[in-house]
Amino acid sequence: MPWVDSLQEAERVMVICNACRYCEGFCAVFPAMERRRILSEQDLKYLANLCHNCRDCYYACQYAPPHEFDLNVPRALGELRMDTYRVFAWPDSFSRLFLKNGLAVSLITALSTTIILLLAFVMQGPSVIFSVHLGEDAFYKVIPYALIVIPLLAWGMFILAALFIGFITFWRETGGNARELVDPGAGLRALWDVLRLKYLDGGGHGCNYPDDRFSHIRSWFHHLVFYGFMLCLAATTVAAIYEHFLHWGAPYPLWSWPVVLGTVGGVGLLIGTGGLLYLKQRMDRIPAAPRLLGMDVAFQILLFLTSLTGLALLVLRETQAMGILLVVHLGIVVGLFITLPYGKFVHSVYRFAALLRNAIEQSREDS
Repeated sequence: MPWVDSLQEAERVMVICNACRYCEGFCAVFPAMERRRILSEQDLKYLANLCHNCRDCYYACQYAPPHEFDLNVPRALGELRMDTYRVFAWPDSFSRLFLKNGLAVSLITALSTTIILLLAFVMQGPSVIFSVHLGEDAFYKVIPYALIVIPLLAWGMFILAALFIGFITFWRETGGNARELVDPGAGLRALWDVLRLKYLDGGGHGCNYPDDRFSHIRSWFHHLVFYGFMLCLAATTVAAIYEHFLHWGAPYPLWSWPVVLGTVGGVGLLIGTGGLLYLKQRMDRIPAAPRLLGMDVAFQILLFLTSLTGLALLVLRETQAMGILLVVHLGIVVGLFITLPYGKFVHSVYRFAALLRNAIEQSREDS
């Protein structure tokens, strides 16, 4: 669906919803919509990213298909949301990665894994890869430290720049100004909404997901993914402190903070992404935005494989399988890193920005 078409459909849907207002208790989208008598392009981009796809409004709507109005709020906002990811991407030349994103992410991950595997065999040789390596710096005997840290650190800086510029672009394109970004009350309110994944419960009874019955299962799986990812990030941060400030080389003991945090986070990611993939197979496809499906599935599979290979590496790190598992795990992590600013992960940046704008508007109403 072209950018103009998705904007027009979102406007058509929201205008009808703003006249009806039956669904105002389900999530933040409808109160935000009701604050506006005229919905501009900026407003529609904001509302699309404020939507958490709980689908409660779709099953409650008297104008949903097969009604002649053919009102499908989750699909309309989902299609527009996908277009905002592409339009706000930086640099512009990389925005094409959002077209057929599932295929792009799969190919990039497969290619990165293959390249690292070939480099490991050429530079180190099979005897090193399939040998048992014990003690401190065992991982670096398979893949040299510089080849792991320097490329990931360089790309990590690029990721931060790309996500920051995307955030600023979103903020500007949805009518925000710099002064609003330093509102501490609104910032804390938005952060609290993020940490409890507030709007994944619809109006409090749960999502209508995967079907028309109310359920909290999608919210639970999302919590496992969110906090699993954050724990893995914390494990990586602590490991970096160990390596660069305390000069303790990986792998670390089972009772160390990097291993404990990474294990708990990895298990959470494994269960959460596995559960979401299962729900994705069973979900009602009518309220789904077709162009989001491939991107969602690719990102969830990538997180699942990252946690699976990481946990396998932990269990088998003192065996001959350690070398090949390290290579495969690193290849998948590199694929995740490369596609991070150009895949499903960007929804976290734009959704936080939308929640921050919502918190600012709520603060104005309260004052």
